[in-house]
Amino acid sequence: METILVIEDEKDLADLVAFHLEKEGYRAVKALDGVAGLEAARDGDPDLILLDLMLPGMSGSDVCRALKGNPKTAAIPVILLTAKGEEIDRVVGFEIGADDYVVKPFSTRELLLRIRAVLRRSHPETAVPGMIRIGPVTIDTERHVVTVDGTDIILTTTEFKLLLTLAERIGRLQSRELLLTDVWGYNYAGDTRTVDTHVTRLRTKLGAAGGMIKTVRGFGYKLEAD
Repeated sequence: METILVIEDEKDLADLVAFHLEKEGYRAVKALDGVAGLEAARDGDPDLILLDLMLPGMSGSDVCRALKGNPKTAAIPVILLTAKGEEIDRVVGFEIGADDYVVKPFSTRELLLRIRAVLRRSHPETAVPGMIRIGPVTIDTERHVVTVDGTDIILTTTEFKLLLTLAERIGRLQSRELLLTDVWGYNYAGDTRTVDTHVTRLRTKLGAAGGMIKTVRGFGYKLEAD
């Protein structure tokens, strides 16, 4: 049974989400503020976190940054829940390490679909067994570990899947739309900015090795060994 941590200060909404999660066979854990949610994530090792951005005391953005900055919790997928729907808010959400973004009010069906998609790409057993080495970058597909010149690089689940997808298709041009389908697991309704944001974050984390991810203007990306 997979555990999902719901960090949401609106108790009625937290209870409703937890109810539907448990109906789907998940174990739901609730936290009503950011500090409690961060402690629950550190102590409980959930499989996924649903995180409201607008929380009292410690904001959801700060909680997400703290989670992604701690090696113990960095790999836990995070889906942001927020009433904000402008593009700038989505971009900020991805820049702080979130794996997905759901705008309130949302349907239960949509939320469960996104949870399944994020969990599906976060499980190690979905990766191709073995090691992939491209230049200074080594990808351990069984352990979900990436190193650059022997140094571990902390990636989110989505960043890892994006890098792995490009590595498995090295030298082959990948459109943004294809990456949305293959990495995110379902149609993002043309929101290709999602891909651009994650590629930027991935390049930054890889340092000089990030230059191996080439941009083909107007189309997409490909990985080439320098």
